Amino acid sequence: MTDRFRVTYRIFAPDRAAAMLRAQGIALEQTVEIPREVVPRGFIEDVILGRVEDLGREGEGCFRATISYSPESCGAELPQLLNVIFGNSSIQKGIKVTGLELGPLAEVFAGPRFGIAGLRRLARTPAGPLIAPVLKPQGSSAERLAEIAYICARSGAHIVKEDHGLSDQPCAPFRERVDRITAAVARANAETGNACLYFAGLAGHSADLDGHAAHARAAGVDGLLVMPGLFGFDLVNRLARDKTLGLPIMTHPSFLGPYVLSGDTGFTHAMMFGTLQRLAGADISVFPNVGGRFGFSAQECTEIARACQDPGGIGPPMMPGPGGGMTPERADEMVAMYGPDTMFLLGGSLLRHGDAMGEVIADLRRRVTPRD
Repeated sequence: MTDRFRVTYRIFAPDRAAAMLRAQGIALEQTVEIPREVVPRGFIEDVILGRVEDLGREGEGCFRATISYSPESCGAELPQLLNVIFGNSSIQKGIKVTGLELGPLAEVFAGPRFGIAGLRRLARTPAGPLIAPVLKPQGSSAERLAEIAYICARSGAHIVKEDHGLSDQPCAPFRERVDRITAAVARANAETGNACLYFAGLAGHSADLDGHAAHARAAGVDGLLVMPGLFGFDLVNRLARDKTLGLPIMTHPSFLGPYVLSGDTGFTHAMMFGTLQRLAGADISVFPNVGGRFGFSAQECTEIARACQDPGGIGPPMMPGPGGGMTPERADEMVAMYGPDTMFLLGGSLLRHGDAMGEVIADLRRRVTPRD
């Protein structure tokens, strides 16, 4: 066991000497944030100051640096841990976070509460991918969204999730929407004997979120959809650790794009949509699927999925949720790419089928259900 946690950075520099100077600058910036010559001796220099543990070349003008930090620098606070990982250095060009080893902090940040195994128990689906149609569009009434939810659940969806754009708008207020959709999914489950799960999109002013979450739990929702890019990773962590709430958490990538899209700054796709979501305690991470309108590559999507599913990651493995471009015809291709421990989203294209959308869901479920 190490007494420090480690962060790996990709540093863009012309040579090794310049890369070492940048790595040493990161170690200072992410901890004491003062010139090296005035770092106080003793505890601050020996423990708090970041240490460059390793520096190696990745390619031309590209180096891999591993820097260790003391748990004393962040305690049990997720926001401060993120601050140490990439606070001020995120404002500098030529630095990208590629890895995290929690070390002693693994006891503090336990990762997903449910994970893949827990979700399968809730959905009573021991094997095969999960099918998750998305309730939309924004502007629909709560009654109409409940009708769509009923069709989806009745047709064999494993999870019905709300679109991230459904907030607390007057056309479908959060509490009315939750009450109607919960009842619709429960009715479909009673008729079919299935266990379709309903994930409500937690929304509203920050002061409303705890009350809305409690209302959703009392109404009988099966999980919550949260946007860490808008509400913060600490909200995800707080909800995931709330034993009185006891609900799995699905995270959505809205507002997180700028963290990954630059080639030489931010986070890798796997770090943002895999590692950091597990760190916060999410059980499902939604991200754009390859071939859709967002431009993620097959390699980037595969790396996200592996970071979610890796048994050696933070806490129990979580379920990747690629969204976009999923059709029954692509089922074999997508399962081959992501594996069976995946939730596939069916988005706006599903609405093209109108009330016949249930046939598409049923067809897709047949195609992805493992055969004995």
